[in-house]
Amino acid sequence: MEPFPGSPKVTVLICTLNEVENLPHVLPHIPGWVDEVLIVDGRSTDGTVELAMQLCPRARVVLQPGKGKGEALKYGVQQASGDIVVTLDADGETDPKDMERFIEPLLRGYDYAKGSRFTRGWADKPFHRIFGNWLIAKTCNVLYGVKFTDLCSGYNAFWKRVTVDVNLWSKDGWNFEPLFIARLLKAKRKVIEVPQRASSRISGHSKLPNWHQGFSAIRVLITERFSRTGR
Repeated sequence: MEPFPGSPKVTVLICTLNEVENLPHVLPHIPGWVDEVLIVDGRSTDGTVELAMQLCPRARVVLQPGKGKGEALKYGVQQASGDIVVTLDADGETDPKDMERFIEPLLRGYDYAKGSRFTRGWADKPFHRIFGNWLIAKTCNVLYGVKFTDLCSGYNAFWKRVTVDVNLWSKDGWNFEPLFIARLLKAKRKVIEVPQRASSRISGHSKLPNWHQGFSAIRVLITERFSRTGR
């Protein structure tokens, strides 16, 4: 059943790297009305691809040609057949049940809907991650005149065409979300923050660096704000 009759095609994009223990908490919960489930795998060695096909036979799996999540996202968007792309984390932190709330703003004219794990209070995260995310969001708010609470959520929905109109791709594979937001805001695109259920990684450890990632994200926000390229 389609939640929005006559709506554009929707691709759910999931980037994976050794997430075999987490996929059972993600793939079976993707709504049936999603037009395409696309998995970009970073050449997992734990059976992630095989399990993904068992859990979601309709999924299309492509192997990432390079490294880094930013590069995986770029490749996935290029491969996506949908008009709208929704990104989900493979670790269970993003709940597919929230998806309609991300798509609805796009149909009302927004270019990009970004998730927030903090609009309803602090998420169940270590203090250093909460503080780091707060500092990144605060930096963005001051530089770009917005009032966001979270810039690093993996839950995002956007029109595929926007990635062509605005150069959203990062050379730093870790800073795709802050850079996306910075370039969209600089290009005067409409970005909205959407509350999401705040869950923690179900199994395993995050592959993101901590303090280095935070400082790099802040540097990206500052660089993009004052660059003259207008990219």
